[in-house]
Amino acid sequence: MLFKTLLAVVGSDGAEADIARAIDLAGRLDAHLSVLVVDLAVPPGIGDYPVGVVWLDERVADMQALNTAADRVQILCEASGLPFDLSRYYTERAFLADNVFQRALYSDLVIVGDKTGADARLLTEIVDGAVFEAQRPLLLLPKNHTAALPVKTVLVAWNSRAEAGRAVREAIDILTNAETVHVVLVDPDASYHHNGGEPGAEVAAFLDRHGVKVTIDQLPSGGRPVEDVLRAHAVEIGADLIVMGAYGHSRLRERIFGGVTHALLETTPVPVLLAR
Repeated sequence: MLFKTLLAVVGSDGAEADIARAIDLAGRLDAHLSVLVVDLAVPPGIGDYPVGVVWLDERVADMQALNTAADRVQILCEASGLPFDLSRYYTERAFLADNVFQRALYSDLVIVGDKTGADARLLTEIVDGAVFEAQRPLLLLPKNHTAALPVKTVLVAWNSRAEAGRAVREAIDILTNAETVHVVLVDPDASYHHNGGEPGAEVAAFLDRHGVKVTIDQLPSGGRPVEDVLRAHAVEIGADLIVMGAYGHSRLRERIFGGVTHALLETTPVPVLLAR
């Protein structure tokens, strides 16, 4: 595998559960594990000016919880015998994405477990810093799932856009070693200006040249949201992983109106690899 430096971003709540799966993956990849333990500072309320004692006490308690979680994570990493480094940040929300960006620059893959991913505030900033700013792939591990290696069945969500192409290139080593790769197009536009005369054929040919075993699945939505079609098909084919581009529209539009990426970040039946 090409992933030799993994960055695990974990929140102070549930850090031990999330880091355990990151350690497992790093061990199987023989990779260096870089760990970032984070929590968001409590902003003062409107009635807290001048700053009150209660707000300061909350911040002190949060920092103590963060340090306790980071100390436990360090113990687990040391016990694993893996090469690792660990940093901890208690930061304002406006600065978290930049903190993740600075660390993700020197990583091949960013890992987020379900405990950290359940905090929408944390996940949004992690995705911004890792996927958009550092342009590194991010692996989201849902509850009760580890990253299967080697990956047997992969679902590639394809829409002929740049972000989908980047995701495929970032995951090419995984795809090459998979038993089956399903390139999935939902309600494909069979025009030469979009998906080509035969939707999925060109990306299938590209993957085939890399030795990837490809199946093209053209699926009708039947009026259902695209994310529901992808979730159901992932379960139907027994996918171990979904590979997809992060956000098809602007991030602001996704946050206001939702979207396929946002929906899969919230609920996914299998691990998801995002890239842009």
